[in-house]
Amino acid sequence: MARTITVGLDGSPESRAAAEWAAREAALRQAPVRLLHVEQPVPEPIAQAPLLGAETHQHWTERIPREAAEGLSLRHPGVEVTAEQRTGTPAEVLLDAARDAELLVLGSRALSGLAGFLIGSVGQSVAARAEVPVVLVRAGEQAADEHVKDSAGIPSAATGFRPVVVGLDTGSPDETVLAFAFEEARRRGAALTVLRVWNLPSSHTYVLAAGYDPREDLARVQAEALAEALLPWREKYPDVEVTERSRLGSPAGLLIEAAREASLVVVGRRIRRGPFGVHIGAVAHAVMHHATAPVAVVAHD
Repeated sequence: MARTITVGLDGSPESRAAAEWAAREAALRQAPVRLLHVEQPVPEPIAQAPLLGAETHQHWTERIPREAAEGLSLRHPGVEVTAEQRTGTPAEVLLDAARDAELLVLGSRALSGLAGFLIGSVGQSVAARAEVPVVLVRAGEQAADEHVKDSAGIPSAATGFRPVVVGLDTGSPDETVLAFAFEEARRRGAALTVLRVWNLPSSHTYVLAAGYDPREDLARVQAEALAEALLPWREKYPDVEVTERSRLGSPAGLLIEAAREASLVVVGRRIRRGPFGVHIGAVAHAVMHHATAPVAVVAHD
């Protein structure tokens, strides 16, 4: 089951959107989809209540993954879909299932009245700890949202894919993140936008006071470093159209802005096994909560 795409399913609109995205991704990868519904143990007094007896509770929890799998198979006839139900703590069960998966897909929902998305404690815990890529899909995500508009300006799944966007640190470019981004672009026949964001050194104020503005020279150096870092990847993926963007500013803000016209945003998360536990970096955290496109969080050393 190493090539399976696993989806965390709880019957919510966001988890259904995640399942649909996973099925479309599975078609590109020629991989099966596994819908995983996690049933949390019900306290004995509640399980024995007249309106939630053991048989009724079991009926409803089994119905969610079964009906979701049936519907997904009908809408994506070329994709093998299976459903599985486990009992336990959702984050721990999903992390355990991720060990046998190629990709883990979870849903996120919009924050009411705010320009962002709510990942939730389970999603954040899983994205911070899983060693396979975790893709977060917002509720309401449609196939057409990932494609360029047709000639009449109408969203359509029949047109080409929007670009895949990835953030790159040229100081320590990680091959795992870049490989994932290039492969996703290749599968979609989409362009790949590689964004390198940099800031002025702390000494720039003194340099400006001396009458020299270093930004133009720094911009040229950063652009050259980005081109050099991507050269072997261009040679490895000659069919992928690559757009290099070297910008001064906020990495999170510019990635979120680029996500508006992207089919997928790829961010890295460094694997930390220290005494203080695991966490998601500030850039990945911001992109997860504010990017409108699906976000892939890729763990790397």
